[in-house]
Amino acid sequence: MLGLAKRVGARFLLTSTSEVYGDPLQHPQVETYWGNVNPIGVRSCYDEGKRTAETLTMDYHRGAGVEVRIARIFNTYGPRMCIDDGRVVSNFVAQALRKEPLTVYGDGKQTRSFQYVSDLVEGLMRLMEGEHVGPFNLGNPGEFTMLELAQVVQETIDPNAKIEFKPNTEDDPHKRKPDITKAKELLGWKPKVPLRKGLPMMVSDFRQRIFGDQKNPATTTTTSTTTA
Repeated sequence: MLGLAKRVGARFLLTSTSEVYGDPLQHPQVETYWGNVNPIGVRSCYDEGKRTAETLTMDYHRGAGVEVRIARIFNTYGPRMCIDDGRVVSNFVAQALRKEPLTVYGDGKQTRSFQYVSDLVEGLMRLMEGEHVGPFNLGNPGEFTMLELAQVVQETIDPNAKIEFKPNTEDDPHKRKPDITKAKELLGWKPKVPLRKGLPMMVSDFRQRIFGDQKNPATTTTTSTTTA
């Protein structure tokens, strides 16, 4: 893709990830932090893959003059996600809707920051339309432990949902929170949708897809027309 961008003179967007910071020793994470990554761990194929992608992107930018933009995306959620993709928000929502226990790994005190998809899209558009290469952290600084996230899902879907603890996965980052000062200053961007507002919109979509719960006739008609 970088070679293609070089040949046709395209602007290239790399959607990198907060995983480039690994299990960070700096909190919150700023773009200048180099990270704390295990290069041979079970998560390294993803962590190091994204780090390598950033390296190649910057090499093409410096060496070949390719116009590039780099976004480091933090946990994102919203409608249309794969229901069983293994991501924590998807897992919790699907489990609660199916009346299954919410699986929390470890002690549940590890933290993540969750941004609604529309906020991410706006950030990416501002990045692509602007003049700054990045990298830019794009995420919501609101920080939740896994237990707190499970409790928000309970509040939204089923107050009686059970929580089940399982052994933690290897190299699971203990803390994850973006410092978005750079995005605020250079892109004029910050997230607008808090978790308690965005989660119900995701739940509505998941409920419809899991149970086929078509409550809005207008939606059904539009879908049929589009399909036809």
